[in-house]
Amino acid sequence: MSEKIKIEGEKYKASDRVRADRTDELYKDIPEGGTLMSIDHLRVVYRTDDSETVAVDDFTLDVKKGELISVVGPSGCGKTTILRSIAGLLQPTSGTILIGDKQCLGPGSDRGMVFQDFALFPWRTVRQNVEFGMEVAGVPKEERHDRAMRYIKAVGLERFAESRIHELSGGMKQRVGIARALVMHPAIILMDEPFGALDAQTRNIMQEQLVKIIQRSERTIIFVTHSVDEALYLSDRVVVLTKRPSTIYKIIDVPWDRPRDRTNPEFTQLRKDILAYLEDQNVMEN
Repeated sequence: MSEKIKIEGEKYKASDRVRADRTDELYKDIPEGGTLMSIDHLRVVYRTDDSETVAVDDFTLDVKKGELISVVGPSGCGKTTILRSIAGLLQPTSGTILIGDKQCLGPGSDRGMVFQDFALFPWRTVRQNVEFGMEVAGVPKEERHDRAMRYIKAVGLERFAESRIHELSGGMKQRVGIARALVMHPAIILMDEPFGALDAQTRNIMQEQLVKIIQRSERTIIFVTHSVDEALYLSDRVVVLTKRPSTIYKIIDVPWDRPRDRTNPEFTQLRKDILAYLEDQNVMEN
């Protein structure tokens, strides 16, 4: 396994007080593989004056520290709704979400988000985008620069650190988004179809890049995707959802070490099995 990414230089010591840019420190006593997040009986109902739609019903899941867990399911089944609820961007109708023993009642720096549409500031450079969260958290300028450059290098964009966002390709923009999330040391990173808008070749490259980051930094990631192949290639576990109202249909353990061989007959068979589960929901996924 490659050396873990080092965030702080020797002159930057972890404070006894947990900072907004280092919320992972709150959960350092949870062992690798222990339960970091518990989602219990999550239910989301969209209401109007004359109707209501149950988007998510009785969604219960424990997320282990250090795992990448993918969520797949029928289009429109509620994958993004679940992720937005976890992020605190949407208030669930009922149910609880805990990180450690802390209930999530709104957005927080213990969760980092990577969006499909990048959500970058076009007037800022790559480095300034990656520094933004630390800037808001009051991290000193020299430390911001040092940490941002470490993660920019980790995602392979060191030569473009001072480039403007409009000068980058789609894949490069998404790498900026990943670096921006990682640099804040959140307890959990939430990724909402981050490679969905990319062409097939760039998507494969980004998957390879994410695998390297996973191997080097041991982050906890919840990854929403439409692609069963992508879910199997990246994940420790795959959560398969039912059609709306969404609940868990099956959780599948992915048994292979990374990097994975997509041509492996066992990989192919498990992919077929997951597609079969989705077809049971009258949905065809890629």
